[in-house]
Amino acid sequence: MALIGRLLVIAFAFLVACFVAGLIVVTAILFPEFSDLGIRPIDQSAFQILIGFGFIFVSGFALIPALLIALLTEAFSIRSVLAYAIGGGLVGAACYLGLIPFDPETLRFDGIDRRQLEILTGAGILGGLVYWLIAGRNAGRWREPPLLPPPPPLPSGSPR
Repeated sequence: MALIGRLLVIAFAFLVACFVAGLIVVTAILFPEFSDLGIRPIDQSAFQILIGFGFIFVSGFALIPALLIALLTEAFSIRSVLAYAIGGGLVGAACYLGLIPFDPETLRFDGIDRRQLEILTGAGILGGLVYWLIAGRNAGRWREPPLLPPPPPLPSGSPR
């Protein structure tokens, strides 16, 4: 029963982390447009649609790498916030580099935009931190046996 509850917590934490990372990606990519003083305010419903697409994009591309990170941290009971931040950064970088063409002859990625790589890596780091806040702090605890209560004290006149 504890495993089923843990799987639900992991799924919920993944969805919330993907929402936060999608929000970061959409906001950071649109920031140059927001900072232009000549434009009028963006429509609220259009921004919500963009946030939804950012969530779908991040959750779709990050599912397999994030699942691997979650399995490793659960298997080895890793609860360090730094491990989740590094894992999230690696997932964000992997999501970006998965979209960039790779030239096998020169062993290089062609057309890397540094700003976009930094945005997705930063979104991955924040997603990893959000995941840690919800699920990572208790990674592997579902396997630990419950503590037994101490035995009752012996009566005062009994031999030891």
